[in-house]
Amino acid sequence: MSALLFLIILQLFPSSIFALDFLFNSFNGFSNDTNITLINDARFDFSVVRLTNDSNQFSFGRAFYPTKITMKPSSNSTTISSFSTSFVFSVLPEIASSPGFGIAFVLSNTTSPPGALASQYFGLFSNSSATVAPLLAIEFDTGQNPEFNDPDDNHIGIDLNNIESKVTTSAGYYNSSGGFVPIRMRNGENIRAWIEFDGTNLEINVTIAPIGVSRPSRPTLSYKNPDIADYLSSEMFVGFSASKTEWIEAQRVLAWSLSDTGTAREINNTNFPVFEPVSSSSSLSSGAIAGIILGCVVFLVICASGFYWWWRKNRLEEEDDEIEDWELEYWPHRFSYEELSQATNGFSKEQLLGSGGFGKVYKATLPNNTEVAVKCVNHDSKQGLREFMAEISSMGRLQHKNLVQLRGWCRKRNELMLVYDYMPNGSLNRWIFDKPTELLGWDQRRRILIDVAEGLNYLHHGWDQVVIHRDIKSSNILLDSDKRGRLGDFGLAKLYQHGEIPNTTRVVGTLGYLAPELATIAAPTSASDVYSFGVVVLEVACGRKPIDMSCPEEEAVLIDWVRDLYGNGKALEAVDQRIKGDYNEKEMEMILKLGLACCHPQPHRRPTMKEVGALLVGEEAAATPADLLSGLARDESGITDGGDRGGDFSEAPPQVLLSHN
Repeated sequence: MSALLFLIILQLFPSSIFALDFLFNSFNGFSNDTNITLINDARFDFSVVRLTNDSNQFSFGRAFYPTKITMKPSSNSTTISSFSTSFVFSVLPEIASSPGFGIAFVLSNTTSPPGALASQYFGLFSNSSATVAPLLAIEFDTGQNPEFNDPDDNHIGIDLNNIESKVTTSAGYYNSSGGFVPIRMRNGENIRAWIEFDGTNLEINVTIAPIGVSRPSRPTLSYKNPDIADYLSSEMFVGFSASKTEWIEAQRVLAWSLSDTGTAREINNTNFPVFEPVSSSSSLSSGAIAGIILGCVVFLVICASGFYWWWRKNRLEEEDDEIEDWELEYWPHRFSYEELSQATNGFSKEQLLGSGGFGKVYKATLPNNTEVAVKCVNHDSKQGLREFMAEISSMGRLQHKNLVQLRGWCRKRNELMLVYDYMPNGSLNRWIFDKPTELLGWDQRRRILIDVAEGLNYLHHGWDQVVIHRDIKSSNILLDSDKRGRLGDFGLAKLYQHGEIPNTTRVVGTLGYLAPELATIAAPTSASDVYSFGVVVLEVACGRKPIDMSCPEEEAVLIDWVRDLYGNGKALEAVDQRIKGDYNEKEMEMILKLGLACCHPQPHRRPTMKEVGALLVGEEAAATPADLLSGLARDESGITDGGDRGGDFSEAPPQVLLSHN
């Protein structure tokens, strides 16, 4: 009878029995196995928690409260618990102009989210579109990534199982008169954050303010959506996570309180350490100040005497009139800066074709009336510029009709200007997705796929080195005056010596096109290029982007949607309705199967580009296995083929060029 009574009490008062309520005004004397669970590079640093390690090039760290918070009474319950939390954090970069990373408050059913990248995305997410686990994060982001629609480099966002936030807003708070006061989260200032999670209304309110400012009455960011319940498990860990690459950014948690029975207890804001950028200024005696003044005067006299010489030398460098001896080693045509400036009308806005991660691209007309595109590439420093140009020179020797040809270069100090063929019809994605005035028919689309396959086959198999493109997507496929496809943005390469395994400092590519194996290893192979090409095949045939959140959830990811239709014998339902009746159904079904085969989750089961090209042009006897497409079948892991075919893509070629845009 007593046991039954106890069970009844558990059902009636779960929150009171399993209540979570704690307050840490500092983290003095904590050990890893008691008050806070520290993961990877996270550590106690005097009275604060440091989440990343400055001495590691790639670092991530997480700090969790060891006891889980109860979010649902049971796994199938529709009742969601509420909680309130407050904490103080500080983010301080070593170099103010370096890329930012930020910090995230985390609600997760595991302390180690599967597939999370160690050096990016707060150490929580992979770079694929797949969900990682029941995971909810409030990010205090100090960097801007346009790929994920970040509004700026200083914002707050709410992430649900994905690095792309559901809602974002610039960091700041609303004062008593309703005015918005911006806060810069990346100057080391101690910032107080409040998060209120309303489980009844499925609403999250986030408020921030500098230490010393009373809690604002209006939240900085609010998000209310019934879908929040889908990202919660019965019990979840709460804590913090951060990551970084080679740039040092100290992410600190100074204090933390949380309660799931009411408002979190108030933090004592006094006696917090102050973190400021490293400065050489210090208190000086009057004698020292006099000495400094005298030294400055002498220094100015010396500078004045040599000013004319310096000015002339600097002027020559700016105009780029002098060519250093080592520059003569590289590829044939070197444009002058004045020549390209005149060709682009002084790099005017009217000539701007677009901009990307490495700089801007301008249309230019040379004196012989040849139209070219000039890509301005900013290099970080003079260190390594010679090696950098040597790598580009290697790429300049690539010659193929389906590659955008590199015509020459220009150097002005640390800025490189790369001159390419001009493609008057722009990129393929414009003709598929941007409501074009002229619709590309199926014959044109198929011809473009063949062009790209031939160009990619040349990169993989047709040269004395192997070039891994790493960012194949429809926006990097350009159309010439005849609307023939050419693969672009392969001009910046990394050369690997004989016997060296390909590796990269970070995962490069675009969400939706990245092969799944790159979520755990950052070493691409030709098979990862084949995967991206398979995505392009599907989007060209279906007229759909790889990820489209405006579609129903089961259709949002293009590969999964086509795979499901294929498994149900309805593959042709995925074809772009705008070209209905413009294709042979048997041929189109083959194209869709080819796209799925290229997107096989296992790299060694994907076809090579030789096989893909042969099949696209109809040369089925040209070493293309008969079971490449006919053996496709559904199983628990996705689409598989009928036998073990193809080479082992996990082995790196002896000499590899990794291209990145």
